[in-house]
Amino acid sequence: MRIAGRIVAEVLHVLKNSVQPGMKTKELDVIAERELKRLGAKASFKGYYGYPASVCVSVNEEIVHGIPGDKIINNGDIVSMDFGTIYDGFQGDAALTVGVGDISPKAAELVRVTEEALAAGISAARDGARLGDIGAAVQEYAESRGFSVVREYTGHGIGRQMHEDPLIPNFGIRGTGVELKKGMTIAIEPMVNIGDWRTKPGKDGWVVYTADGSLSAHFEHTIAITDGEPEVLTVL
Repeated sequence: MRIAGRIVAEVLHVLKNSVQPGMKTKELDVIAERELKRLGAKASFKGYYGYPASVCVSVNEEIVHGIPGDKIINNGDIVSMDFGTIYDGFQGDAALTVGVGDISPKAAELVRVTEEALAAGISAARDGARLGDIGAAVQEYAESRGFSVVREYTGHGIGRQMHEDPLIPNFGIRGTGVELKKGMTIAIEPMVNIGDWRTKPGKDGWVVYTADGSLSAHFEHTIAITDGEPEVLTVL
């Protein structure tokens, strides 16, 4: 899984540095496909329940599962990219949000806080801790900064399959839920909104929007539970 995770990190690094005003979101999928071929890996998402692309690209009020297409990325947008890969039978999954050009101070704060909320969740993921400790850490951090945490979509276990038990909510009560054990591999992925936490589905059956049209950001890492600090697998 370390190799799969590193491949995910490499592709997301290239995608992050490729986003620019005026490009179409489908261009990011072309880049992801190119990098997968170069690295000798397969896309986790493409064909998964019929999903048609290798990377999810969600812009502004789109929270997750945006399908790359002819949408133009504009100066001031925030773009979330969720990407997974399969290498030697094992999965890796991560996501990040980038600001394009001159974004508003509030949007920049949202992106920063969401990434920091992920870090808080990862820090809580220790052998002997509970799932509620992760969710509470994410929720407390985001809400203390004035943002809301999406509740209908969660992180997940991951290994030979993209989505395995247990579900990893981004909210919760400390000391509750499944106990974490050394050797578990999970994906923690806070989705944080400027406005209300509620969501609504798009007409295509994939993309998910904020119910109130506010901006949303998304960060994710695949991690392994150890006997000490959790190991982040989706980093360079």
